[in-house]
Amino acid sequence: MRIAISGTHVSGKSTIVDALSEALPQYATVEEPYYLLQEEGYEFAESPTIEEFELQLVRSIESLNERAQNVIFDRCPADILAYLLVHTDAEAFDLDAWLPRIRTVMDTLDLIVFLPIEEPDRIVLPTSQDAAYRQRVDDKLKEIILENAFSFEPDVLEVTGNLRSRIDRVMVNIRRIAKTVDCSQGGE
Repeated sequence: MRIAISGTHVSGKSTIVDALSEALPQYATVEEPYYLLQEEGYEFAESPTIEEFELQLVRSIESLNERAQNVIFDRCPADILAYLLVHTDAEAFDLDAWLPRIRTVMDTLDLIVFLPIEEPDRIVLPTSQDAAYRQRVDDKLKEIILENAFSFEPDVLEVTGNLRSRIDRVMVNIRRIAKTVDCSQGGE
C-alpha cells in the first residue's frame, strides 16, 4: 500500500509519519521533498520561490514514480500544488501543463491521510510562522484533497484529534483498503 500524509506546515505530518513507521515496520518512509532536496545539497531561499516549489513538485513526482509498495510519503504532489496555488506569484505557475503529471502519480497512491488545522488548533504555531499563510494552504488543500478539485483517485481520510486517535483511524483504514484489495484480487 502507498500512503501519503498531507497537510499544511506545522500540522503534525512528521509526527504521524513517525508513529505510522513504528506501527508499520514493514513500510519504508519517504521524507518530504523539501528535506530530500536539502539533503541533496539544494539551498532554498528563506521564502521559497515558484521555481523552488516547482523543484519540490518534480522531486515529489520522482518519489512517487519509484512505484515501490508499502511506503509512507511525508507529503505528496497535492501538498506542493497547494503551496504553488496560494503563492504570491501563483500566476507564473502553469497548472494546465503540470496537472497531467500530477494526476498520474497521485493516482498511484492508495490512501491520502489529510491533517487539517483544527479548531482550536492543537499545535502551537511558532511566532516565526505566518498563520494566515498556513491557513490559506490548509484551505487550498481542503479544496484539492477533500473536495477533490482535480479528480484524484486515492481514498482520502481526514484525521483530527490526538495522536493515538489519528493513528487508530489510519490503521483501521489501512486494514479496510488492504481487505478490499485482497478481495478484488480473489483473496478472502
